[in-house]
Amino acid sequence: MTADLTLEIHPAILLIAAPFIGSFLGVLVRRLPTGETAVWGRSRCDACHAPLTVFDLVPLLSFLVLRWSCRHCGVRIDPFHFRIEMAALAIAVWAVAVDGSAAGPDCVLGWALLALAWIDAEHMILPDALTLPLLLLGLGFGWLEAPDLLADRLVGAAVGWLSFAGIAAAYRRLRGRDGLGGGDARLLGAGGAWLGWEALPSVVLFAAVGALLGIGLRTLWLRGKPEAGNVLTEPQPFGPWLALGIWVVRLHGPILG
Repeated sequence: MTADLTLEIHPAILLIAAPFIGSFLGVLVRRLPTGETAVWGRSRCDACHAPLTVFDLVPLLSFLVLRWSCRHCGVRIDPFHFRIEMAALAIAVWAVAVDGSAAGPDCVLGWALLALAWIDAEHMILPDALTLPLLLLGLGFGWLEAPDLLADRLVGAAVGWLSFAGIAAAYRRLRGRDGLGGGDARLLGAGGAWLGWEALPSVVLFAAVGALLGIGLRTLWLRGKPEAGNVLTEPQPFGPWLALGIWVVRLHGPILG
């Protein structure tokens, strides 16, 4: 990726920071959909509600030292926290492997996409509190990285947002129900702000193929179970696949155009 201003951060800093970012993302994923603040409020054990100390909250390490259990009541700790911290670390490793010391903006994007994908997978929502700042960050990093391409980012944000919003409106008019959420439109707009308009077809292609494969694999996994039919009849989150498409195109470039 050619940039007028290289935003360099030593890879070791990104890798060390990643689990701590993942810990914050875990709080964000759990609290944002319920309307709770993700900034204030002390962490507590979900079972006994005992306040957690710094010793209990060291990312990754505390889970291993405490053997996945609360040291106050002995109840098993929700593995969600460990998983999202590992996912944040994996994102940093992937970004550093591709862009080295210039991977800072990649990590910011990847971590935000991780939170959005997780929330959408669990709650079928893509909060404006994350999608809109992500869009603005894309334009901001675009101006720092390559000011001459800022117009492409602006057009990308507009085209991404309006194209999906138009599809959603048309589907609603024809079918009388929602088929594509407004959050998906804003997420694609954010993708356009990070990647430029020419990358959007590749993002949508990756997302569509990923969604189809995901539905197919889940259907096979649930074959013979009562819930298998729900995969094809119930609404499915598209945000995680859009997030994956944006992330892959950011790191490896578009395959169309």
